[in-house]
Amino acid sequence: MAEAIVSFVVGKLGDLIIKEVGQLGGVKSQVKQVQTELMNIKCYLASADSKQRKGDAESAQVENWLNQLRDVAYRIEDAIDIFYVELEGNHLQVENTHNRKKYRCYYLFGKLKNLRRKFMKVPGLHKLGIELADIQKELEDIFVSKDKYGLTPLLDQAGRGSEPVNDEHVLSKRRPAYQDVDETEIVGLDADRDNILKLLLSSEKTPRRAVITIVGTGGLGKTTLAQMVYKRVKAYFEYHTIFSVSQQYNLNDLLAKILGEVVDLIKRLEVADPEKKKVLELISKYDGFELKKQDRAFFISKIKILLSGIRYLIILDDVWDVKLWDRMQYALPDNKNGSRVLMTSRSIDVARLADPETKPYELVFLNDKESCDLLLKKARYYKNPIEVESSSDDLLELANKLSKKCKGLPLALIVLGGILSTRQQTYHDWKKVLDTMDWHQEGGDCMNVLAMSYEDMPYYLKSCFIYLASFPEDYQISARNLIYMWVAEGFIPEQGKKTLEETAEIFLEQLYERSMVQVSSRYSNGSIKSFRVHDLLHDLAMHEARKVNFVTIFQKLPQGSHPDRVTRRASIQADKSVHDCSEFIKYIGSNTRSLLLFDQRLGDSISVIDFRLLRVLEIEGDAHDFELRGLDGLIHLKYLGIRNSGLKLPNDFRWDRLKNLETLIGAMEEREGLWSIRTLRHVILNYVYFVGPPAGADLRNLQTLQWISSSCLKAWHKKNQLPLLNNLRKFGLLITDEIESVEWEMVGCLLATLPYLLSLKISNDEQFKIPKEIVYPRGLPNYQNLEILYLGGPWPDNVTVEASLFPPHLIKLNLSNSQFAVDPMPELGKLKSLKKLRLGREVYAGGKEMICPAGFPALQSLFLYCHIENFTVMEGVMPKLKHLDYSGIKLNLPPELEHLKRY
Repeated sequence: MAEAIVSFVVGKLGDLIIKEVGQLGGVKSQVKQVQTELMNIKCYLASADSKQRKGDAESAQVENWLNQLRDVAYRIEDAIDIFYVELEGNHLQVENTHNRKKYRCYYLFGKLKNLRRKFMKVPGLHKLGIELADIQKELEDIFVSKDKYGLTPLLDQAGRGSEPVNDEHVLSKRRPAYQDVDETEIVGLDADRDNILKLLLSSEKTPRRAVITIVGTGGLGKTTLAQMVYKRVKAYFEYHTIFSVSQQYNLNDLLAKILGEVVDLIKRLEVADPEKKKVLELISKYDGFELKKQDRAFFISKIKILLSGIRYLIILDDVWDVKLWDRMQYALPDNKNGSRVLMTSRSIDVARLADPETKPYELVFLNDKESCDLLLKKARYYKNPIEVESSSDDLLELANKLSKKCKGLPLALIVLGGILSTRQQTYHDWKKVLDTMDWHQEGGDCMNVLAMSYEDMPYYLKSCFIYLASFPEDYQISARNLIYMWVAEGFIPEQGKKTLEETAEIFLEQLYERSMVQVSSRYSNGSIKSFRVHDLLHDLAMHEARKVNFVTIFQKLPQGSHPDRVTRRASIQADKSVHDCSEFIKYIGSNTRSLLLFDQRLGDSISVIDFRLLRVLEIEGDAHDFELRGLDGLIHLKYLGIRNSGLKLPNDFRWDRLKNLETLIGAMEEREGLWSIRTLRHVILNYVYFVGPPAGADLRNLQTLQWISSSCLKAWHKKNQLPLLNNLRKFGLLITDEIESVEWEMVGCLLATLPYLLSLKISNDEQFKIPKEIVYPRGLPNYQNLEILYLGGPWPDNVTVEASLFPPHLIKLNLSNSQFAVDPMPELGKLKSLKKLRLGREVYAGGKEMICPAGFPALQSLFLYCHIENFTVMEGVMPKLKHLDYSGIKLNLPPELEHLKRY
């Protein structure tokens, strides 16, 4: 881990030299000397890391040597960041105390401001110079002391000392867009799967609501088994869902999610039951914030009414609390129709108390043969193109020895297989893994294997992995947002012509290939959309993060006074018993770089005024409006995400004070200056009504922009500012007012010329049609690189639906409220690359039946939520379809797709 920190600081020193060239004065040579000193020490870190893991007396001394180096690296980082903060603070004071209106000549004002800035820099440079001189002396002592421990320079050690690799093959091996449990990769669970299926589908034998619990130790495959059976049986239940509970859960939140899903189901089914309708009317009066505030009795009574008569399957994964079922059972009526609840738990008591009439289903460890088979599968042994040459008896014998070390625990085997998959399939390379593993005792255990998987990572992955400790256990992590956070933290190095986000995506795929994360879903192009971390691997990330003071987790309010410690990153994960999470703020050190709040009660305000070095700020909580005080002083802030809450900004706030901001996500108030931030990369807001960029604005870094109103787009077009968006990858447009046909035609042509545009979303506010000029004749067909298209609104008049009107390489298509007069399926079937199709409400207004006569050669996922009665697929159509979701529709499917029906 020290290597990752040192590499980051070396890069930061280089940036300081480049950005402030000619203005550092005598400090410049000190900066270069410190950078050189760190680079010299870096050559010895792989050797130190190897000695540290031996577990002998010398390893403790080496660990102390690494800790000293890490602390010095942190001091360097702090010194540079504080230098910039104080410089910017002095600059703002000058601007605030001198009103521009006093100057008749703006040119003179500019000259005076620049002169003052140079003078203001002098004290900061002096302070930086004193700090660097002290740091340099400490680094020299550290470098000399390396000889006491026999450290040697290792410049090219595979994995640890190497630079980030250009892993194009990782992206080329992306999984299908629909992420499901790949049963070909699973060993030893077939019989368990079949047994659980019988218990879930035995409605005639056991019509009562039964609770089945899969019990076993961590890493045994309980979640995998639950997902396997869920995939196979969900079509037999009207309502089905799966929730991850974990040790820290909030029952009201769980019930609120179930209620929301059941409400959507009842609406789709158009149920006529007057009692259910009454509940729907009541719930429609609440907004999301008010609904969350209701008590448990409210949720239980409403869910019970809505689920009455419904056959349901609810899976509760990773249950720890024996009282959970006792508290929520009253919401789930016994309809005597074969409804089921499936739980997974490590505790046999959870199972016995939940349903005394159903015997707990206990998983067992894999036998030796199953263990070796699973290890070889995860090591990609059977997929090696030179299998015949490499598959020697010696190699298989070695695999058997390695698998026995894992004692039949699937998670350990999977992670160990991930390590082997990064090696050449030779006896020498696999023997090296066996010899370098620190088993501590004969047979080892799971945590030893997991710890080795972390130590085996190249240094550039270690920061990325232990950053996952910042998220709560079993949290569904958005890959997109995590990648933006990694970039903001500076974990991602420049690599050729790739964007930082593309490199970060490769890093995430590498973690997946090493089995360190479990993918939940993928985008239509195959990239990871969301994932979770197994709780044992999450424990590992937290353990490693604590060792190097990487992140501090706050779950309960600390007792006593403010702790005298450094907090590099802070994650607040308190339960709802804490009524105002701002109470935690006083316990967080001022030098924190990331502040993440998960599902918190926010109160009226949060102050971040003391966190001058903050780079990442993520706030997830329930509050209509809350004030974020001190935001405009965060000049290092690169990522700002506000979820499930409304951010209230001071009246005098300007966005351009956040001069390094890269990512802005959530619901934000409009203020001036946003488009003056040259570093902006991603703007993802509920609706963007911000005025257009000022003259001379530089938006070449902007990759994501959604949603922007058509009135805003119109203003941009009139100022000829749309060409500034040349680097856009994702664009979302909300049509809010009328725009003349000629203007739409120009907008359509300009959007079609954006060379990197991959995703286009166009929606309306129920009044306006999709502009004809966007679709035809010079619109959609010219989007040569577009992969994702969402059109929410009536199809333009006098334009016939034809496959030729859609982008040629479209992978995902989402249509809603299109009101097609003619069945669109025959033409949509001609889209050869289409993998995912979603048809929302009122897509088809020409009848009650839609027919797919041919085509859809690549379609994998189909979602039907349109108001029709019959949907027919002819034989041979949709040969690759794996996932089908629908509501209130009679399906006529060919024999090869019958298994996708609900029963």
